[in-house]
Parts: sequence; C-alpha cells; structure tokens
Amino acid sequence: MKTMQSLIRLLALLSLGGAPLAHASAEISGPAKVGRSAWLLHFDSDWKNASGLPEKAMLIGLQGLANRTAPRLYITHADDFPWEITGPIAEFYQRKHGVQFTALKTADEALTQFAQYAKGYVVWDPAVMPTMNVAYTIAGLEDAVIVTPALIPLVAKHGLKPIDDLRGRYAGMTDVQIYAEAKGRYWARCSHDKLMLMGGHAGDMRIPGVADWGVRERMFFHDLSANPAQPDEVELEKQFFSEMNPGGFVFGWHSYAKDTEEQHTTLTSTFGLRMEGLQSLPNLSFNCQFSFTPGFRFANQHHVDRATKLVAEKKVYLAFVQSDGIGLGVWTKPGRGRLSLAWSAIPSWLEFSPAALEYFHESATAADYFIGGLSGPSYMYPNHIPAERFDGLMREAVRQMERLDERVFEILDNSAADGNVGNADLTKATVDRYYAAFPNVIGFINGYGPARTRDLRDTRPMISYDYYVDPKRPRDEVTADLNELIALNQKRPYFCMVHVRESNDVNSLVEVIKNLRGPVEVVPVDTFMKLAASNQTYMTRYQDPDDPKHFEGYTR
Repeated sequence: MKTMQSLIRLLALLSLGGAPLAHASAEISGPAKVGRSAWLLHFDSDWKNASGLPEKAMLIGLQGLANRTAPRLYITHADDFPWEITGPIAEFYQRKHGVQFTALKTADEALTQFAQYAKGYVVWDPAVMPTMNVAYTIAGLEDAVIVTPALIPLVAKHGLKPIDDLRGRYAGMTDVQIYAEAKGRYWARCSHDKLMLMGGHAGDMRIPGVADWGVRERMFFHDLSANPAQPDEVELEKQFFSEMNPGGFVFGWHSYAKDTEEQHTTLTSTFGLRMEGLQSLPNLSFNCQFSFTPGFRFANQHHVDRATKLVAEKKVYLAFVQSDGIGLGVWTKPGRGRLSLAWSAIPSWLEFSPAALEYFHESATAADYFIGGLSGPSYMYPNHIPAERFDGLMREAVRQMERLDERVFEILDNSAADGNVGNADLTKATVDRYYAAFPNVIGFINGYGPARTRDLRDTRPMISYDYYVDPKRPRDEVTADLNELIALNQKRPYFCMVHVRESNDVNSLVEVIKNLRGPVEVVPVDTFMKLAASNQTYMTRYQDPDDPKHFEGYTR
C-alpha cells in the first residue's frame, strides 16, 4: 500500500498533455458536497488466484458495502492496470470536490474502518472459481464480505460472523449447473435492471474491479458463455436476459476463456440490453455519488457550426478517432494534444461516473474532440436491436449527446466480424433508423476495423473507417498501409477515417503523418464531416444481402 503523500507526488508528475478548455457557467446536476472525508487503498498488480486475488476480491466487495450510502472508500491501481485514470481522478476529487483522503495500508486497516458496514462473511472455494461470483451475489443481498478459507481468521478478528459457506456445495458441477442453482436461490431478490457479467481473465487470475458496483446494486454475478458451442450456457443466459427490465444494463465483460466480445454483444443486443464494460472498471460505487461541480457544463471544442458549409479540395483528408473507452487509452500519456483526435466518451457515465466525465472535459486540449456512441446509449450492435426497442434507446442516446455537447455519432456492429477483421457493415434498415433517430447530428462514423457502409443524406454523411491502427504494428508499416490506401483511392477528395486503437502512442502517429504522400490534411472529425458532405466521392453502400449477418445461434 502506498501512502497518500506518495500518491499526491505521483499525480503531480502526470502530464495531461496541454491546456484545459474553459467551461462557462450553466445548470448543474446537483450541489457538490465539499470537505468530505474518505479513505484510499492502493492495489498492486497481483491478481493471481493463488496470491493477490482473494484479498483484493474481499476488499472490492467491502468497498461496495462501505459505499452503499456515502462515498467512503476509493481504490487506486498500479500503472499497468487497464484503467489508468484512478490516480488522476482521485486528485480531481481532492481538488474539485474537497475530498480529504486518508490512506489505508493493509486489509486489516480497511476492515477496522469498514467492517461495520458488513453483517458477516461468505466463504468461496478457489478450487471452484464460479463460487466467487455466487459469493458476490450473496454479498450484495446479505451485506457480506467474500473470503477464501485462509481469510476467515482476519474477518473473524473484526467481529464478522459466517453467513454462508460455499465449500462443497457446487463440487463436481458444471458452470451452467452452478449458476442455474444460484439463479433459483437468489435471482428473484437481485436487481432486474442491472446484471453483472464477471468474466474477463481466466485460468490463474481474475480482475473483478467492477464487483464493488455489483455488490452495492445487489446484482446477480455470473460468467455464462454466449458461444453457440456451449448451448446450455447460452440458454441459461437468455433466461436471465429475458427476465430483465427493458433497457437494462449488463455490466462487466465476457469470459476470455469461453466466448468473444462479438458473440456476447450480439446476444445482449438481441434483447435490447445495454453493455457496460469492463470487468476491471473500478470505483463505480464511489463515483456514482458525485454530481458535477457548481458552474460546470460540457463545452465541446467544435471547429464548425452546424450550418457551416465547407468545400473539399482535391486532396486526402484524414480524421483520427479513439473509441475504446476513454480511460483505457493514452489520455495521461505524453503527446496528447499534438494530433487532432476524437474520443468516444462513455455516455452512461453521466449516470454512473459524472465526475470522471468532468475530469476528461476539464483536462481536454484544443486538439481533443468528443463524439457520441457506441451505437446507442451504451455499447450495442444495432443490426440486432429489436425494432420495438430501437427508438427508445436512441432517444436516450440523443439526450446524452445533448448533455455532452456532441454532434457526431459513432456506430459499431461487429456481429459478423471478429475484432478488427470481418464484416462491420450496417443494413440499410439500420442506417435508415439512425438518420431518423438523430436529426441533429452532423454526421455518423461506422465500424471498428475497416468497413464499407457509406451514405450522404441532408448534408449529413455516414463514413466507415478505412483503416485501423493496431498499437503493435510497426510505425513504418502503418505509414506504408496508409500510403497504399492513398495510392489506391485516386479520386479526390478522398476521405479516410482512421480508428486509433487504445494505447497507441500519439507521438508516433504524428511521425507517421509526416511521411504520408500528399497532398494530405489531418482535420478534426466535425470538419471532416462537413468536407465529406460537400463532395460525395465515396459510394453509397450498405450491408449486402449476401453478406454474413451474424454468428450462428443468436435468436431470441
């Protein structure tokens, strides 16, 4: 555990990459409470089942209980943690909300402070990993901490009594049998607005960073598969989804050992449910309790007015977008601000982490531009959203965009693709629905890797990505790829939308641009849309009827 003083010194060294934008006075969500006391834990990088996981799993669940009625416990993480922003946002809470953090150094100290918010403990079996998820489900319902047998003396020392013991109950059972039995015991008492898909890493480690939120909100935890090769698990998960309330949330992430992101997002979308990742997303039980600071409003760095008309020259126009969870990328890394880059803010954070959104807007440079997405009010695949759910979901997305002062919307449907490879095109019916649902956007972006859906209606283009920048691809090869695209697309103007994968180094991309064969101009995304509206040198195209539509097995 690091001391609070060392955290502050670390935060002081972080470069946020440029001068922040100014925000004018406007209506706020609610009064900010200043002078609040809270406690802070720092986690190292050990999430292995045989070493660091049991204690971390216990403490994250304890965090959910401690934060039930007030923001009491916040966790920062090691530099290699997927969400790199926990330290900067802790500093933001200090600076903007007057939170006074007291550092806790050990699990014993954390229990001394917060065991009062637990009524007892539940024992899970590390030899049967699904029991950790069952234990978390019980923890939310019974106000319990979860422990392995080795941790029982520690929690007993703090006066906690046994509530349940899962050792032996599920021995020899398959995952689907375990979760079916747990469904019969607990599902009726759990939230039907929110479900926790506690997947992610498998094997010798887990990272249940979002478990505090699931415990606080009394969610049912599972890691059922959406892979049609495991039909029993798919059918059980469909039962959960069919019994959730319309517009409900699936928090967490799929199991890397069982299925793919594409399979699971396709399945959640067929039920009109909203996917909110990842399994490692930390501190939602703390973040949800802060509104925006007095006087704050979202003021995006627009480069053109809605009514602006631009004329594209005979050159190549490039626009760059980073859409993989704004806290997962390069926000705190050197170089941000050197390249005009659009960021897909996470819109549901308006509800669950408003202070985090304020942090990003406050620290944005003139080169950072925020867009809406992904596909709806949360991550969804629109080709599979039920028609009767589509308009209601998109009305919520429109509301979010208005709050966030966004004018460009990003869409992704990878149901017939795999990561950045495959068919990410939209059907004409889906495109029709988007144009009708978002009358005030100035343009749409489609895809993840390259896609082929393009359109232009009412001076509002829909442009798919032509290129995907893999952070592991050598920069000279990225340069060669883009130069090849430029050579192949001789008709000018050529509008090339580029998706920048999370963790790409901005400085290296600047060097790539210097070596492109011109004439080439990098423009902000909103300027790009206005230019693309002026001269449709791209073909109007939708998903072909003969294209693959989806993975086998996804029907409601």
